[in-house]
Amino acid sequence: MRHIALATGLALVAAGAAQAQTNLRFQSSDPAGNPNFELQQGWTETVEEMTDGEITIDLLPVDSIVAHSETMDAISAGILDGHITDTSYFAGKDAAFGLIANPVGAWSDPQEMFDFMENGGGYELMNELENPYGLQFVGATTPGLEAFVSSVPLDGVDDLQGLKLRAPEGLVQRVFAAAGAAPVNLPGSEVFTALDKGTIDAADYNVLSTNHAQGLHDVAPHPVYPGFHSMPLIEISMNKQTWDGLSSEMQETLRESVRQFRETQIETVQEANEATAEEIRAGDEVTIHDWSDEERAKFRAIATGEWEQVAGQSQNAQKVYDTLTAYLEEEGMLSQ
Repeated sequence: MRHIALATGLALVAAGAAQAQTNLRFQSSDPAGNPNFELQQGWTETVEEMTDGEITIDLLPVDSIVAHSETMDAISAGILDGHITDTSYFAGKDAAFGLIANPVGAWSDPQEMFDFMENGGGYELMNELENPYGLQFVGATTPGLEAFVSSVPLDGVDDLQGLKLRAPEGLVQRVFAAAGAAPVNLPGSEVFTALDKGTIDAADYNVLSTNHAQGLHDVAPHPVYPGFHSMPLIEISMNKQTWDGLSSEMQETLRESVRQFRETQIETVQEANEATAEEIRAGDEVTIHDWSDEERAKFRAIATGEWEQVAGQSQNAQKVYDTLTAYLEEEGMLSQ
């Protein structure tokens, strides 16, 4: 009987352990094989290690279950447990998502955005926006400032006048148009060909190392680096009901895992960018243009006017605008 009791006890312990384990399915907005996707897979391994296997995450590439713009609805419906994605994809639900995702011209360094998210009200704003949709914002990362791709020299705002450039719809296009450029809609897959044929002069595309690896500088040898315009907020969010079912210790562990991940991502991408910049400067075929603080401030001044226009589109957008500009003003960054 003692053997039976012991076996029963062990079975109950095993069952308890099985119940404690949380297996989650996330979808990324990046394709398999993309450097960012590979870094994200590293994050899932970190989560498993930090939680001693209590939380495991199966990360799927873009479009595996739903389209990149539908992951929020899929998480709310329980089809997915979470996502790693660009917050701007949900600007159609509320203009606030587009404004907090990429306040064009606001950030000159990833740490500025991270400080805003951690200490300037960004984390709370994200949950105010996402909780009504059944999501919990866990934390933010970013691949960093995107380097502008150009076939002509660009040394400041005046050089944007009449520039035919590829830029995504929404705030990015609005800001460039306000700066005097002529933005056009164009899928990323067509950027190289359009630059090569002269259909466009420049493009908002990706970070310096990725642009170089994809051969864009062969047809557009005047990159602006470090970037001056775009640094997307990549959110890691999950089903709120699932989040609420975790212990406070496990919730903090997940948040800490994202903090560690973002530093790894930034360091990895920045190392690649710096190596690429060194390679470019050692040659004479590509010229890097680094905008002065004065020119960056001019662009930011143009951008803030467009932020204000977007703020008027919803109550949430206005709150994002007020919180963001208060933070930038307090940090002395609006006049930089």
